[in-house]
Formats: sequence, C-alpha cells, structure tokens
Amino acid sequence: MKIKKLLQFIFKKVFQILFLIIYGKIVIDIYKKNNLKKIIIKEADDKYFLKKKYHTYQINEGRIYTDYVENVAIINNNCLFKKTSFQQRNGKLLNPRFNSVLKIGTPRIKKKFKGSVLNLTQGASSVNYFHWLFDMLPKIFICSKNYNIKKIDYFYLSEPQKFQKELLKFFKIKENKIINSKLYRHIEADNIITCDHPWYSKGYFYKEFDNCPNWIVTWLRNNFIKKRKKFYTSKKIFIDRSDSKNNHVQIINKNEVLDFMKKNGFKIYKIAKMNFFKQVYLFWNADFIISTHGAALANLVFCKPNTKIIEMKPEKQPGNYYKKISKINKLKYKCIKIKEEKDNLRGDLFISLKDLKKSI
Repeated sequence: MKIKKLLQFIFKKVFQILFLIIYGKIVIDIYKKNNLKKIIIKEADDKYFLKKKYHTYQINEGRIYTDYVENVAIINNNCLFKKTSFQQRNGKLLNPRFNSVLKIGTPRIKKKFKGSVLNLTQGASSVNYFHWLFDMLPKIFICSKNYNIKKIDYFYLSEPQKFQKELLKFFKIKENKIINSKLYRHIEADNIITCDHPWYSKGYFYKEFDNCPNWIVTWLRNNFIKKRKKFYTSKKIFIDRSDSKNNHVQIINKNEVLDFMKKNGFKIYKIAKMNFFKQVYLFWNADFIISTHGAALANLVFCKPNTKIIEMKPEKQPGNYYKKISKINKLKYKCIKIKEEKDNLRGDLFISLKDLKKSI
C-alpha cells in the first residue's frame, strides 16, 4: 500500500513538473494591464451597503484554472489576478498567496475558446443551490451593468446542474454557451470577464453572510416571483431533503417525523429535482414551512411576509443564513437546535416529536 501511494505521489509530481515546463510558473499579479469597470449599487434599506461599489474586470488573453474544490485562479501573462481568484481551506477564504497554482502551476491540458468567457465558478460551492442563488446569479447582475450578457460567448460553471441551466435559460443563455469546469479545468479565452464577490471577501462563509446585502434578496424576488409556475400545493409544507445530493443533516427517525407532519396537516415535498419556478411557487404560496437545515431553504427568499418558518439544525451547525433571509423578508422564523450524537459526523438529527409539537 505504501509503495502504491509513493508511486502515485511520484506520478503526480512528474506531471506537475511537466505542465510547469509547458505553461510556465505562475506569480502574483500587480494587475496593471487589466481593464477595470466599476458600478455602484445603492439601497436605502441597508445601512451597511448603502453605497456598495462592485468592480468587473476584463482580462485579455486570460486563463482560468480550477482544482474544482478549493482553488480558482484567474491568470494573465502567467500572473495570478488576485482581485477575483479564489482560494479556500476548510470554508475559510485565504490570501491569494495561498492559491495552489503558485506552488504547482496549472497541471491540466489547456482548452482554448474564442471570444469572451464569464467566470461563474468558485470551487465546489458553486454547484450548491444556495450559493448559486446568492453568489453566482448576483454576479451575472453585476456584470450585466457593464456588459451585454447576451453578447458574452461562454459561461464557465462547475458541473452545470438542472436548476442552473433553467436559470441561465431565463436570462436567454443557451446551453451550448456553458463550459463545464469539471471537464475543462484549464481554459484560455480572448477575454475573461470576472467580478467582485457580491458579499464574501474574507474569513468564513457562514460569518460573512451576516453582511449579505438586501439588494440580492430584492433582486431575486423581483426577477423570479413573477415567473412562478403554479401547481396544486399545500399551504403547510415540510421539506424532506432525503433526495439531496449532499447526503447529510438527514432525519434519523424520518418515518416517525413524516407521519407526525401528515397528521398535523403538512404535505411532504422533495424538491431536489423540482423545476426551479415550481420551487418559487411552492415557497411563495406557503403559510408555514418546516425543514431541516439545507440549501433548499434558500427559497425563503421567495416567501411572503409573515410566513412561519421552522428550521431544524445540528446544535453545532454554524451560520445564520436562513435567519438573515427571514429578517430581510419579514418572516416569522424559529430555529430548533438539536444535539448530535458524538459519533455522528454527518449532522444527522433525531427529532423529538414532543419538541416539534410545541413548536407548531
């Protein structure tokens, strides 16, 4: 086993050296040669972001390299463009000097695309439904202030999901314009277009979201509620996330909980494969929503004021994402924190029916 690991390590190092010879060493950029465009978003109801400046950048003859997990490097003339490159460890955003390309280069075959490419990837998190709504879609809006989105040739995404394709179609972006970063980890284009993150600039995601600007919630509501797809649904809904791609925060006593919810007038919904515009309607139409912690609750952005929300999550689960969205949207939010078993690494929950009954 040790010999096998040693051989794998040697093989990996040989390829890294080979690609360093082919594509060259990457160093930190002073970004003098990059075009810079600035916009200002104003909103009267958000004091922290009352006059928030965002920048979009156009990197001529630029490259993007991603390891698909924690690093995204925007490169120009073998220099790391530190303003919008992305490097994260254990959920914490790091200084650009920790981007992996500075150490190992770009160890993937480069694919050249003619025209312009808008970068919409930030490692593993950009395939997540929550981050797509609150990170990537707002980037499209920011870039649209300086560029005609319809005239951008390609959009660089991390393994495009069904809901991403649906939403890009909403913006009249055809599927043949999508570049899958899982297939093409290393690309070059005539123009790479990228922009500031809408709200994440340091530290941990879960802490920074407390500073998420109100305009994102307003913009999402204004764009998508009017396009909601009506179908027969209940006013009282329970989200069963057992179909989630990320198989964590599951309910240990699921059957018992679901029977209890049905007896109390709640209808059970699995929404991982549900059409996006049906999800909008499901949350907009509801008066009472109960769910364990998960990305589906990003849809709280579409709820009407005074909707009752109960989120059940592990006691040690950090972040107040859905409390923040509920506050902006004037929802009646309540969180039930549940103690986890010591050997429970996935955050699965045993839900007390007694506690749940008190809450509803």
